[in-house]
Amino acid sequence: MTDTAAATGLKVQRWDDNYFTESLNANIFKPFMGTKTNSIIHVKEDLTKKKGDSVTFSLTNKLSGSGTTGSSTLEGNEEALDSRSFKVTVDQYRNAVRVPVLDEQFSAIPLRDAAKDALMDWNMELTRDKIITALGSINGTAYGSASEGNKDAWLVDNADRVLFGALKSNNSGNDHSASLANIDNTADKLTSSAMSLMKRMAKTASPKIRPIKPRKGGVTSDSFIMFAPSLLVRDLAQDSAFVQANREARQRGKLNPIFAGADYIYDNIAVIEVEDIGVLSGVGAGGIDVAPAYLCGAQAIAMAWAKRPETKEEEFDYGDKQGCAVRQWFEIEKMTFGSGAGDTDDLKDHGVVTGYFAAVADS
Repeated sequence: MTDTAAATGLKVQRWDDNYFTESLNANIFKPFMGTKTNSIIHVKEDLTKKKGDSVTFSLTNKLSGSGTTGSSTLEGNEEALDSRSFKVTVDQYRNAVRVPVLDEQFSAIPLRDAAKDALMDWNMELTRDKIITALGSINGTAYGSASEGNKDAWLVDNADRVLFGALKSNNSGNDHSASLANIDNTADKLTSSAMSLMKRMAKTASPKIRPIKPRKGGVTSDSFIMFAPSLLVRDLAQDSAFVQANREARQRGKLNPIFAGADYIYDNIAVIEVEDIGVLSGVGAGGIDVAPAYLCGAQAIAMAWAKRPETKEEEFDYGDKQGCAVRQWFEIEKMTFGSGAGDTDDLKDHGVVTGYFAAVADS
């Protein structure tokens, strides 16, 4: 009797699918990814099923009108739905490793197994770093590559969703560098008060930033997620009001599925420590370091896929070495919407309030 073996091509496809799933699951941002508009990281895979180089996300802002009451006429008093579009153009990202075969001729599957960990770590870090870069980006340009003029123009349009330290008044005439220079290491650390202020800014911004509306386990309250670097979380953990709230409320709130994996919870804000968020060196008062924290609502980040990771093998040096490569077509960007007359005029960050706080290193 002849046994039936799975075709090599099927094995490769299954390996690629497992690789994709496992590399995403290893990413700290995975719990916040989803295909619904309620997700912080809104994922679309439209281009995996059709040709094209870009995906368009529709952005819908909250209704702000009061409606009508009683027998007042509704017809003719409808509220216009303020909707905009955001296009993400995908790109190809690749990496590879070579494995010496020596006297043993590896088959395709063992080679992939040998390369799997290294490529998976690279893929996870690529996705993580692109999300962090997107959160801090200035109208699509990485923060470190944006000019002071770019940052000032961004601040003009986003003044209602950017906080410098503890007070909104630390914004010096929408001059980005001058505003950073107002942040000191006494009053402008990340605290519970600053978190609540950022939440109020999200709710009163124009247009408002939509909170997440969890609907699992009977929880329906509006929530936000804050991603903060380690030095800011260190200072937050020393804030007395914050410590008291977590000590007295965590056990009641930990069943909330939106807070799974959260390091802290305060004022319906889940705080996630992301150690790879970078520090802005010497830009604060007296040359202190400053770091950003991002309070995120729905559709803060757009993630578009055209091709999930797939592997390819190559032989080198007369078959003595084999290489395994991975490639994928995708892109990650912070969602922005036009607040002017045109669809993309006067761009505002759609789902993020950015806060800058003192980030002095441990002595």
